[in-house]
Amino acid sequence: MKHGIRVGVIIAVVSAAMIYWMRTIPWMPVQAAQEARPIDWLFGLHIDVITFLYVLVNGILIYSIFAFRRKKGEENAVGANIHGNTKLEIAWTVIPLITVLFFAYLGTIVLNDISAAASDELEVNVTARQWSWSFAYPEEGVNSTELYLPVGRKVKLTMTSEDVIHSFWVPEFRVKMDTVPGITTTLRITPSEEGTYKVRCAELCGTAHAAMLGTIRVVSQEEFDQWLQGKQQPTSPDELSEEELVALGESTAKAAGCLACHSIDGSPSVGPTWKGLYGSERELANGATVVADEDYLRESILDPRAKTVAGFPDIMPDNYGETLSELDVAALIAYIRSLK
Repeated sequence: MKHGIRVGVIIAVVSAAMIYWMRTIPWMPVQAAQEARPIDWLFGLHIDVITFLYVLVNGILIYSIFAFRRKKGEENAVGANIHGNTKLEIAWTVIPLITVLFFAYLGTIVLNDISAAASDELEVNVTARQWSWSFAYPEEGVNSTELYLPVGRKVKLTMTSEDVIHSFWVPEFRVKMDTVPGITTTLRITPSEEGTYKVRCAELCGTAHAAMLGTIRVVSQEEFDQWLQGKQQPTSPDELSEEELVALGESTAKAAGCLACHSIDGSPSVGPTWKGLYGSERELANGATVVADEDYLRESILDPRAKTVAGFPDIMPDNYGETLSELDVAALIAYIRSLK
């Protein structure tokens, strides 16, 4: 009995201290969505229970090593031969079962809470591909390579993939969902903090998986409305100055995943560097040469397998003609032209 009391007190004190210490560790990034709060609460509860179990198992083990060690003069003593304990067997079967069912119940409540629809939710279609993201606002008639969201408003993301399985993940939002070719998946988020965040692909999807980053900008409702109006015009490169076209090309290159394979500083990468590309002469895989003028760059963006540069793999996605507008293509060419 005395051993039970001693080890119980030790486990209680050490568990309380460790749980308090574990709660001071910033395990997660900033909470930038309302869905992050219940998820973090459930994660914290898991950590509390795991910490207690760690102390319980190791506390009993360490206490037993010292309390029941063979003492001096007992070198030939033989310990008690115990053959099982029905009460213990029942206890360490039923208690874990109840614990698992309890967490399953809490997980179901949290999942239902963060998946609930709202009457005024914003609908956005998300398309994943190797190795970029694109976003469409069907009700507003807007397409974008960046995801703009109004703070405080629930958003319904309807997602699919054009090639392989990807996974839409924003650590600050906590939620994650696979995008699968041929089917649509749904994810709901309610941004709560204005700022710029990164979409990461959490499913190994090919050569440039690590560079498959997208940009999310959480802004006020007023800024969001202004952005929508700005996206609806202009539609032609003739409506922008060269500086505006270059700036648009830079943002398009980042958002469309171009810089995952093409460097802008001359350093080697998966594809040819864009630095000094415009106007230069390039050798193709078939032995021919070509000048990298506007026509060549346009063709390479829309039909990348028409003229593959020698020494580089033929892996560039061939669907940019569907995902990029004429303005986007013209902006990319202007950006490449500026990288001298």
